[in-house]
Amino acid sequence: MSGTLTLSMLALIGFCILAEMAREVCFKQAANASTLRQALVKPATWVGIVFWAVELFAWMMVLEHVPLSIAFPMMALSYVVIVVAGACIFKEHVNLRHAAGVLLITAGVTCVGATGL
Repeated sequence: MSGTLTLSMLALIGFCILAEMAREVCFKQAANASTLRQALVKPATWVGIVFWAVELFAWMMVLEHVPLSIAFPMMALSYVVIVVAGACIFKEHVNLRHAAGVLLITAGVTCVGATGL
C-alpha cells in the first residue's frame, strides 16, 4: 500500500460512491411496496443487491491500495450524492440546514482527499 491516492483509485472510489447511490435508490424504490414480501419480489430489490455486491468487490480493491483513514472518509461523499438523488428522483425536500450539512461533508472529504495526494 503506497498511502497515496492515485487517479485510478480516486476513480474507483467514485465508482463505489455511485454504486452505493444506485443501490440506495433501488432499495428506496422497492421499499415503496406495501409489504416486505412484495418488496422482496420487486426487481429493484435484486438490482440493488447486485449493486451492493459489485461495490463490495470494488471497495476491497480500493482498500488493497489506499489507507482506510483516507478511503473511508471519502466514501462520505455517498451522503452527498444520495441527498441529490433523493431530491432529483424522489422529489425529497432538502432544507437549508440539510444543505449546509452536505456542504460541510464535502469540505471535510476535500480535506481528507488532499491529505492523501
